[in-house]
Amino acid sequence: MKGLPRIVAGGALLAALAAPFGPAQAQNDTIKLVVGAPPGGTTDTVARSIAQHMALDLKRTVLVENKPGAGGNIAADYVAKSNPDGNTLLVTFTSFSINASLYRNLPFDPVRDFTPISMLANVPSVLVTRKDFPAQSMPEFVALVKASPGKYTMALGAIGSSLHMAGERMKMLAGLDILNVPYKGTAPAINDLLGGQVDMMLASSLNAMPHIKSGALKALGVSSPESLPQFPGVPPIGDTIEGFESNAWFAMFGPAKLPPQTLAALNAAARKAVDTPEFRQLLAREAAVAVSSSPQELDAFVRKDIDRYAEIVKFTGATVD
Repeated sequence: MKGLPRIVAGGALLAALAAPFGPAQAQNDTIKLVVGAPPGGTTDTVARSIAQHMALDLKRTVLVENKPGAGGNIAADYVAKSNPDGNTLLVTFTSFSINASLYRNLPFDPVRDFTPISMLANVPSVLVTRKDFPAQSMPEFVALVKASPGKYTMALGAIGSSLHMAGERMKMLAGLDILNVPYKGTAPAINDLLGGQVDMMLASSLNAMPHIKSGALKALGVSSPESLPQFPGVPPIGDTIEGFESNAWFAMFGPAKLPPQTLAALNAAARKAVDTPEFRQLLAREAAVAVSSSPQELDAFVRKDIDRYAEIVKFTGATVD
């Protein structure tokens, strides 16, 4: 039924592993990974793979519960208000940083109300155009767009998404005037790009790859600082637009004030899951990268990411009440 969590993996908690989560914890307690996106999306896929491996490592039952809506804020608020016992965790994405400035009245503080646990993955994006777009390279693209301000259109899967912000950063750094065309999701945006109704979009490597391989879309640049083997001959956008880099990221958080012993156990389990060949191969097939971190590294990253997106949100003028 809709709204009910799906059991991903199970296993009784061994008494020897109860200590890291506190002696008062029941041995049959589950760990719930809350995801602010519907089943089947990238965040959900990442969470379910991580859940399987964490369940095996911790000998605990692990659930994935989808709470989509409000750009991930419903799930984040739920976790922020949960007990800090290590049983309710958030698997979230780049909107966690963006929403700090995009939403005027968040019901939680993205820094104070959470305990960073570990980074999980990075997913670069690709600048794709309709297959008959005149430019054949990033330098040609920049010159063409600058020569005709406001002429060309960029599809947006969602206002305020990481790809929307990436496009705005690209325009901001290069001084480009491109008309945004928002859609209610990535699928209809790509469909209109395939049909030639819009000129371009920044798309997740996961969504763009099959259309690039088939020749239905043209790839001009990747958002990562280095070229990707999955897209041979496609250079980084930053080689042409200095300072440009953008990756969607996925990470795990708990509510604020997780006990240090609990945090250490969860971080170790998450990092072990990220390092499994199965998880790395799952991501590598789609040009994504498995990345783990310490809680301190994730905390520093998120603080900087919030500031970086605040600058871009200010440039766009976008707000959500």
